[in-house]
Amino acid sequence: MCPHSDLPDPPELYDECRVVRPRGELDLTTAPAFARTLAEARAGAGRLFLIVDLSDVTFMDCSALDALCAAWADCRARHGWVRVVRGPASAWMVLGASGLLGRFPRYATAQDAWHGTRSRPGSE
Repeated sequence: MCPHSDLPDPPELYDECRVVRPRGELDLTTAPAFARTLAEARAGAGRLFLIVDLSDVTFMDCSALDALCAAWADCRARHGWVRVVRGPASAWMVLGASGLLGRFPRYATAQDAWHGTRSRPGSE
């Protein structure tokens, strides 16, 4: 049996920007907690910027996509964005296979995500 993430940390808040940092595996068993954490990060009104930092995620399957897409739609409707910090290869394989790489380009760090500085292909 593979180890799963602990309970997720609460989102970090920086004015209009929230940073969510899941740990461990994002799969069928942890997706509900991940979805709740993303929903908590989007609580409140107004413009919203959300950074999802996957650098401490060891594995991700398609179970996390609904939560990411719901966060993307909510933030976009509020004139904000969702940006994803690079994580495991499995995350990018899932995003690529689902056609979502354009919606979720990768960033090397949360600071790069905030500034909009995307990772260059092959720089990982």
